[in-house]
Amino acid sequence: MISDSAQLTTRRRVSHLGVCWTHVLALTGLFVASGCVTNNLESRKRERYGAYTSLSAEQQHIIDTGQIKVGMTMDAVYIAWGKLTQVLTGESAKGATTTWLYMGTYLQGFSRWNYPGAFGPTDRYYFGPIMTHDYVTLNYIKAEVVFEGGVVREWRTKPQPGDNSLGGGG
Repeated sequence: MISDSAQLTTRRRVSHLGVCWTHVLALTGLFVASGCVTNNLESRKRERYGAYTSLSAEQQHIIDTGQIKVGMTMDAVYIAWGKLTQVLTGESAKGATTTWLYMGTYLQGFSRWNYPGAFGPTDRYYFGPIMTHDYVTLNYIKAEVVFEGGVVREWRTKPQPGDNSLGGGG
């Protein structure tokens, strides 16, 4: 029979190992996630190697920093920003246009009163209201690129809803 102190020591060792493995897994996930953007850009450059190498050195540098400029081709935008979310087609005075939409996500927080206790004529206890907070993930249009004749005519990024970092207001 194992003594109580031996069982406690064994539990502590197991618990300590569990924490170590948790840290190892968290750090591994962090390293993998930190390399994703570069790897995605690099994989897109390999995927469209011919298009990338045909660009000027200036455009290659812009793409390598994840930026785009007016006059770039669809391939260049794809390499810089990745897979688009939606394609819109339209027409301008100069001809057909294609608009690429890129979606982003953000957390919208909300608060509400929660009443966890029991109610009714036979219930003998009551827990007062508790303010609870929750979040929901919402999508928004993060950027749009308008192409005319296969090259960027204009592009814009949009702020995340509720982002007041630009000031304006008082």
